[in-house]
This record gives sequence, C-alpha cells and structure tokens, in this order.
Amino acid sequence: MKKQIAVFLSLAMAATACSPAFAGETEAQTEGQASGGAFIAGAETEADVTIPSDMKFGFIFLHDENSTYDLNFINGAKEAAKELGLSDDQIILKTNVPEGQECYETAADLADQGCAAVFADSFGHEDYMIQAAQEYPDVQFCHATGTKAHTEGLSNYHNAFAAIYEGRYLAGVAAGMKLNEMIKDGKITEDKAKIGYVGAFTYAEVISGFTSFFLGARSQCPSATMEVTFTGSWYDETAEKEGAKNLINDGCVLISQHADSMGAPTACEEAGVPDVSYNGSTQDACPNTYLISSRIDWAPYMKFMMQSVAEGKEIPADWTGTLASGSVKLTDLNTSVAAEGTQEKLDEVTKELEAGTVHVFDTSAFTFKGAALDDSYLADVDTDDNYTPDTKVVSDGYFHESEYRSAPYFDLVDADNAAGIDGIKLLDTNFG
Repeated sequence: MKKQIAVFLSLAMAATACSPAFAGETEAQTEGQASGGAFIAGAETEADVTIPSDMKFGFIFLHDENSTYDLNFINGAKEAAKELGLSDDQIILKTNVPEGQECYETAADLADQGCAAVFADSFGHEDYMIQAAQEYPDVQFCHATGTKAHTEGLSNYHNAFAAIYEGRYLAGVAAGMKLNEMIKDGKITEDKAKIGYVGAFTYAEVISGFTSFFLGARSQCPSATMEVTFTGSWYDETAEKEGAKNLINDGCVLISQHADSMGAPTACEEAGVPDVSYNGSTQDACPNTYLISSRIDWAPYMKFMMQSVAEGKEIPADWTGTLASGSVKLTDLNTSVAAEGTQEKLDEVTKELEAGTVHVFDTSAFTFKGAALDDSYLADVDTDDNYTPDTKVVSDGYFHESEYRSAPYFDLVDADNAAGIDGIKLLDTNFG
C-alpha cells in the first residue's frame, strides 16, 4: 500500500476536548483524563512500592537490542525492575515481535503466564494489544506511541509517550550551533546551511520530530533549511544509509534521523559529515562526526506502570513524560565535534523549556504556507471515521503538542508542494 503524505491522517486523532493537563499537576490521575487531555508527568516523585514477589510483567518489543529504538525500551524495563527490586523471573521480555497477529498471540501468552501487565513498544502493535485487552480484562495492557486508548474506553488499555520533541529541539540547538561554526570557519556559506533528515514513515510522530529538530537548529542558525527523505521502514540499515548518502550528495552538510539503525550515522562517518543520532549515542562507532542524540527514557513510565498495578491504582489512558519527569534526555555531547559553547547553550535552553519560558512550537518562530498559525487552528486529533479536525491546539502563542493526547499530532505538511513548515522540503513521499 502506498504511504503518501495524506496518510498523516492515519495518526491524527485524540480527544474532542478542551483544556489539557499540564506539567506539575498533582491532582488525581483521572482528573487529567476528565478534561480530555493526557496526564503530564512532572518532577513529583512517589515513595517506592513493594511489588509482590509473585507479580510478573511482560514486555513486547518490535526488534531486539540491535535496534536503538528497542534497546531504549529494553533498558527502561530492566532499569525499572532493578529500581523496584524485581527478580529476573518477574519480567518477561519478548523481542522481534512483528506488528501483526503475532503481537496478539504474544500478549495473550504473557497474560496466560500470569503477567499482571503487558507492555508493547511499537505503533503497529496497538490493534493487537487492544484485542488482547478485550479478552483479558483482569490484565493491564500498556502501549507506547499509540493513539486509541482514550477513545476505546477500556479500563485496562493505556497509551504512553514522552515530550521527545523537546529533546529533539535541544539536539537541533546543538546542530544549529555546529552550522554556525561551519559558516564562521568558512566551510559553508549561510545560504548552504542545509540539513538532511532521514525519516521512517510520514507519520505525525516523525513530522513532529523533524519539525522540532529544525526549529531548534533555526533558533541558532536562522538561515538553516532542511530536506527530509523517508525510507518506509523503522529499521532498514541499507535504506537509511542510502537516504543519508543521497542527502549528502544533494548538499546537506549535517544529517539527523528518525529511524532506528546505524545506516545514517555510518554514512556520515564515511563522508565526514556531522550527525545527530536518535535514541542513543553512536559516538563509539562514529567518533569523528557524532554530535549528540535525544532519547526517551522509558524507566519512569515502566516504574509508574508497575507501581500502579501493584497498588491497584488506575493508569491514565494517556501519559506523557517530560524533561522534568526524567523521561526526555540527551546523551553526552561529543565535545570533540560540537561547537564551542554548545553545552552551556543546551543547559540554558533546557532550563527555559522546563520553566515554560520557551516553547518548541512557538507560532512566532515559524510559518506554514507563508502564514503563522493562530488560535483558530484546528488539529486532526480525533478518531472518528472522518478524522475531523475539531480540537484547538494553538493557544497562548504555541502549538500544544502531546498535551491533548500523549502521541504526537503535530502534522503540518503542505501535501501539494511536498513541504513541511516553511524551510522544510519533503522527498520520497510515495512508497511502493
């Protein structure tokens, strides 16, 4: 099936609601849901809960440790289990589970093995997790990157994500400073500050990611532009490496990605082009080009999930982790490649994001089709059959990403002109 730009609507949905729940709330979890928004995790902490020694938790991963995406989840599960003092036989990890009926079968098997909760990590797992939740009402099913929990109405099915767009924005700040250094050193001119981006699918999650990265870069290097290519796969090392090479050959002087293999970083190391990775450091393999990476730390959510199940507390239908909750992180900066002063700038912007004095999708910082978004903008944040745009997500001067639903819904694209927000060109938008 061809995955065209129009398929963005396949991800666009959420509550028909009004006000979202914001970071730092300490009200009951259900109140965040009652308003129609996601529960936004803040810096508040709870005392550790003792998990019964016979309570087990199951985890389903699309790939294995060779995928930086899945490794991030695997490490999160292990870290949460360690923090809660669980034994090895209390967590069951299932890797290389496809986005098909195999996911349902695996989820059902984990439930049959006595798992009190089952977690899956990939968007395509969602329908099969819902199927399992319907058949095992006494088991809690949690799913990352999904979009349907708030409309399915199942008390034992839940979605979770993190405000990773803040991490990508910060990584973009590092990229913008590197572009400025290249301009200052005479390696490029201002008009040649073109970034390349290797994306997986034309989903809102990817659009939100490359846009936030671009805005971070533009905040430091106003002349920056970007080209985005798509592979049609979350993990295809050959396609990702080829995509990065094509972007470099087209004049892109810095590369980033929303794809899970070492393809793009390897291409950058071979070409001597600075690279911003995703989900983990690639510095050991690419010491001469790797700058930084943003990632989601899933340990806070997995710990929250386990504790909630042990205490019999309700898990929010939508949960969004933040910088404050420790869910959004940057890897260590490669100071041998980064521009001077980058770490200090990252520390400064991080404080501004956490304080709410800077917003990633500040509508004064970008235009779309030549115009700024205003408070009348309606997003496709619904799951009715028509994907009706009916939720106002722009207010107070910025687009409120992941606050009305945990999974991203920033999907601004100009399908007719194969463009994102002004300054971003989209390539390869049709997949066979």
